[in-house]
Amino acid sequence: MLNPVHLLTLTTVVRCGSFADAARQLGYTPSAVSQQISTLERHLRVPLFERDARSIRPTPAAEFIVASSGAALGTLRTLEDDVNLLLGGVIGRLRVGSFPSASEQLLPAALSAFKRDNDRIEVGLDEGESHELMPLLLARELDVALVYRYALVPRPWPRGVKTRRLLTEDLLLVLPPDHPKAGDEVVDVSSLADDTWVSTRNGTAAATMLRQLCRGHGFEPSVSYRSNNYGVIQGLVRAGLGIAVIPALGYRPHDQLAVARVRSESTQRHVFLAVSPAAPRPLVDAITAALEQASRELAVSAVGISSPE
Repeated sequence: MLNPVHLLTLTTVVRCGSFADAARQLGYTPSAVSQQISTLERHLRVPLFERDARSIRPTPAAEFIVASSGAALGTLRTLEDDVNLLLGGVIGRLRVGSFPSASEQLLPAALSAFKRDNDRIEVGLDEGESHELMPLLLARELDVALVYRYALVPRPWPRGVKTRRLLTEDLLLVLPPDHPKAGDEVVDVSSLADDTWVSTRNGTAAATMLRQLCRGHGFEPSVSYRSNNYGVIQGLVRAGLGIAVIPALGYRPHDQLAVARVRSESTQRHVFLAVSPAAPRPLVDAITAALEQASRELAVSAVGISSPE
C-alpha cells in the first residue's frame, strides 16, 4: 500500500520544483525529503525525478501519480480534520442514559440547550433505572448517565465512574383529597401505619426506601398496588386506593391529589450525572453545563427540588 506521507511529499516536491523548497514547506530537512522520495521509488520500482547537478524534473510517472492521488489526499485531509473536530468535541456522538422521571423533567431542556451549541453532535438516549445504566456506563456503551440514590438506600457507585450531584428531591407523600391528613404540610409517617400503600415493584430502590422509611417508624407498609410508573401510582392514589411516597421529579400536581412532606430524616433522593472514564471530555463538559443549568431552572419552578449552590 502506498504511504500517504510519501505521496504528500512527492506532491509538494513536484509543486515546489526542488527538494529544499519542499522541505521548508513540510518542515523536514532536505535529506528527509530525498529519503522519502527514494523509498517511494523503490516501492514503485520506477524513477520519479530526473536529477542533475542543479535541478530535478518530475518524470511522467511522478506527474501521473500526483494527478491521481489528489482526491485521495484530499479525503485523508478531510478525515484528519474530522478526527480533530471529534477530539475537540465539535462533531461526534454523545450516548446518554437516564431514568424515566429525569427523562421527562430534566433532559428535554438540557438536551435542547446542548444541541443549540453543538448542532453537529448526534445524541442517543437509552432509558433505564440506575442499576441498569451503570453497567452500560462501565461497558462504555454510554458516555454519561443520569442516576439517582435514595438517602435511605445508600448504595455505592461502581469504581471508576465519576459522579456529580445535579439536584436533590424531597420525597413527597401523595394522598387522596379526602384522606384525614390531606391539607397537612408535614405528616408524621408513624400516623400512617394503618393505611394501604401504593409502591413500585419489589426489588426497586424506591420499594426498598419505602420499607426502610416505615420500619424506621415501627411498622411494615401494607402494599396492595405496585407500578414502576409514577403517573400510574398517582392515578391509583387519586382513585382512593392508597397512599404513596414518591420523589419530587415524579410528582404531577392535580386537583384530586393532596401532597405533603414527610416528617423524617433522610427523606430525599439525590440525582447525579455519572460519567464513563472513556467519555470525550469536551462533550462531557458541555452536557454537564447544560444539565446544571436545567437543574437550577427546575429547582425554581418545581415542588420539592433543590440544586447545589
